[in-house]
Parts: sequence; structure tokens; C-alpha cells
Amino acid sequence: MPYTMKVTSCLFSLAILLALAACDTQPEKLSADIYETSASGNKLKKLSNFSLKGEAGTIKLLPEESYQTITGFGGAFTESSAWLLNQLGADNRAKVLEAYFGEDGAKYSLTRTHINSCDFSLGNYSYASVAGDTDLENFTIDEDRDDLIPMIRDAMAVSEDGFKILASPWTAPPWMKDNKDWKGGKLLPEYYDTWALYFSKYINAYQKEGIDIWGLTVENEPLGNDSNWESMHYTAEEMTDFVQHYLGPKMEAEGHDVKILGYDQNRDHELEEFVGSMYASEASSKYFDGTAVHWYASTVDYFPEYLNMAHDAAPGKYLIQSEACVDAEVPHWQEDSWYWQKEATDWGWDWAPPELKKDHPKYVPVYRYARDIIGSLNNWVDGWIDWNMVLDRQGGPNWAKNWCIAPVIVDPDNDEVYFTPIYQIMTHFSRYIRPGAVRIGFDLSDQDLMVTAAKNPDGSIAVVVLNMGGDSKDLQLSLDGKSLDFQISAQAIQTVVIPA
Repeated sequence: MPYTMKVTSCLFSLAILLALAACDTQPEKLSADIYETSASGNKLKKLSNFSLKGEAGTIKLLPEESYQTITGFGGAFTESSAWLLNQLGADNRAKVLEAYFGEDGAKYSLTRTHINSCDFSLGNYSYASVAGDTDLENFTIDEDRDDLIPMIRDAMAVSEDGFKILASPWTAPPWMKDNKDWKGGKLLPEYYDTWALYFSKYINAYQKEGIDIWGLTVENEPLGNDSNWESMHYTAEEMTDFVQHYLGPKMEAEGHDVKILGYDQNRDHELEEFVGSMYASEASSKYFDGTAVHWYASTVDYFPEYLNMAHDAAPGKYLIQSEACVDAEVPHWQEDSWYWQKEATDWGWDWAPPELKKDHPKYVPVYRYARDIIGSLNNWVDGWIDWNMVLDRQGGPNWAKNWCIAPVIVDPDNDEVYFTPIYQIMTHFSRYIRPGAVRIGFDLSDQDLMVTAAKNPDGSIAVVVLNMGGDSKDLQLSLDGKSLDFQISAQAIQTVVIPA
């Protein structure tokens, strides 16, 4: 063979070897399923083909960094929601329950319900209407038998994994209160024992119906709601005293394995006072299993400083957002685009004090949900519960005319169901981040995005990405030396599921 041919052959062989070596250094491809909901019309759509444009932002998962264990995600069983479901035809009723609890739906794992009536009831009621009945001999949950109990039971039948129920009272019966009214007032000290017994009887009565109550909050919004609907007031010290000396010992004596969560109102500066009282000493904190919070202090701020404070005060206990909704709005029927627009207002838009107006601007409903859940998870919240699961086109029924929006809106007169984009947002978390998952760390190069990630008990990892911008973004997700190149649409949320 001529010398030049030998050299050419050798060079060609070397080029092949170098190319193969270069291939060996390329990251191995990361396998994942990607689901997207977007303003452009995707609804939990599974994506696989991407038209990548160029330089990509990076998300590096850090599974060695572990944080809180996830309790779950879900919504609330209210009398209003249950009554509306009873007005629908059998097919649509089943459709809604499957959408929330079925294997192909949101798979809700953490729920809430009310003890006695609330504003999302058809009227005021308690389970003990006989004044002076301190032994609660006339206690009955008959008010719940036509709607709430059937809804919960049917949801249980649909759910393969089951779900936890957190129960909250809005008020004690008026005869136990200093103002003898459904609204406002305080529990009279002479009825502390009776009110603790009330919780025990409620748990027993529901258990007889085949429904286990996982947890209790001591009082929904103990600081009140300006007496607009059912409420009962506690100071931080009064709530701690009631739990430490009455409710906790009663649950223990009756053998109830139930979690007790304190506070249950907005996650702002007032949370600090309650947490300080609840966890002031070993004796005060003994019966508190965690803290519950709401989001109504702001439409834009999830108050990470106060969430971290609550976690640091009791790092081994629950921190659950127990209520959230688009409030002070009438639902927009069959109008997906509205839920992606900055048009929603909340209670504070009209009458928050001047110094708090900044916390109550107009907002995008989809973003408020998505960014709040991501921000809450990234600051130690382990459970996130939406408010009503089902409301009508007016945003009720609500005896106090406190209209709100739910993920599912129904028109019972025409037997129609509308799944708003908020339903898809909830599903991005609840279906793919399962109870027992552990939030893990990540490095994110593009600060215009929001991200959270969790490793599920089965070893799979769910990564939720929110892009509120007007342009799509190329991304590279990496884990343990493997990488995935993909793209998120403008105004979109994605869940990336990496199998075990």
C-alpha cells in the first residue's frame, strides 16, 4: 500500500476513534414523561417532540438534598359542593368524583371538611342544638347525611390510594358562646370541656359512617372574618390553653389517633404570635401536631419568611395550607382565557387598608395557584388544600353571599360541568407528587421560572416548572449525569415525571 494511503487510512481511523470517544463523553439521555397545561390550550397534554431554538436554561436536580415529607394535595368537601353534586345527573356526578379522586384524575390525597355549618352551607346548623346539653346527649350529624357524607363515601369508593380528611369548625353552637350568635364571639370557659367532647363525638359519629377523620384544626380563622359568617375568636394564648388542657387530653383519653393543627388563618405576621404560643414549651406543644395556614393575606406574596419561621419553631411537625381559593369573584363560565388573564381581584382589592393595598392587586388565577403551591412547597409546606371542589355559576351556594371560584363549576339546571384551568393546575401537583414524597433540591439557571421537585415513595421524581413569561423556553434537566432537553411553552406549567 502506498505511504500516502496508509497515512490517510490511519487518519481516518483516528477520526473515528476520536468521534467515538466524543460520543462516550456525551451525557446519557434522561427518560421522562412531560405533561403541560398552557394558555395556548394544552390541558395536561403529554409532550414528546420539541422544536428547540438554541441556548437552554438548566435545571440540575440534587436528590441528595432532602427537605419535608409531603402529606398531600386536595380540596374541601363542603355542604355547598355536596348539595350541587346531588343536583347533577348520575353521569356528571360520577364524572366530577372520578376527576378529583380517580386514577386518571387528580388523585386528591388530602382533603378538608367543616364541623357544623360554614359560609359554604345552605344555612346555619350545629350538631348540638339543645342549649345547656353539656353532656351532648342530643348530639347528631343528621344534617350531613343527605349531602356531605354521601359525597365523602363516594369519593372514598373512587380513590384507590385513599385520602386524609382534615376537619375544621367555624363556630361552636351559639349557646356555648358569650354573644349567643353564629358570628363572632368567644367560647365561654365553662363550655371548654363540652366543646372538647364535641370534637370526640364528631369523630366517633363519622367513624360509624365508615369515615375516618385524620386531623382537626382547632378553629377556622380564629381572628375572625368581621362577623360576615360563622366564626369564633381565640387569642393565641386561649387556643393554646384549650388544646393543652382540654382538647388534647380529651383526644388522648378517648383514644383518638387524630392530628391537631393550630392557628388556621393567614400566613402573615399574626402567624408568628400563634406559633410562639403553641410551641413556647414542651407542655404547650405536646398536643399540637402542626400548624395550618391560609393564603388570603396576599394575592402575590406567599410570605416565605413566616413559613420558614413556623417550620423552624417546630421542624418535626406539619405545616399545611388548609384553605385557598379565588375569592370575591363570580366564576367565568366556559371561558378558559379569563383564568390566564390578570383580571381577578380578591377581598382586599376594594377595602384593604391603604398600607396593605400592595398585597391585593389584580392577578392571574392560574399563576396564583401554581406559584403559590411551588413557593409554599419550597418553604416547608407539606400539604396544600384548595377550598370548595364544586360551585355553581354564581360562585355558591353560599348563605352569606360570599361568592368564590372552584376548580369545577357546574350548572345544575342544565346538568353541565365546566373544568376550569385551575383544575388542571391542581392536578399537576396532586396526581404526580404523592403522599410520602420528599422534596429535593435543585439548581435553576433561569430565575424567570419557578420550579419545585419531589422524589416519590416509588422512586420516581416529579419536577414542576412554571413559565409565566410570554415566550417559550428551552431547558435542560439533569440528574446523576443524565440529561433531558425539552421546551416549556409560553404561559405554561409542566410536570416532568422521571421514572424510578
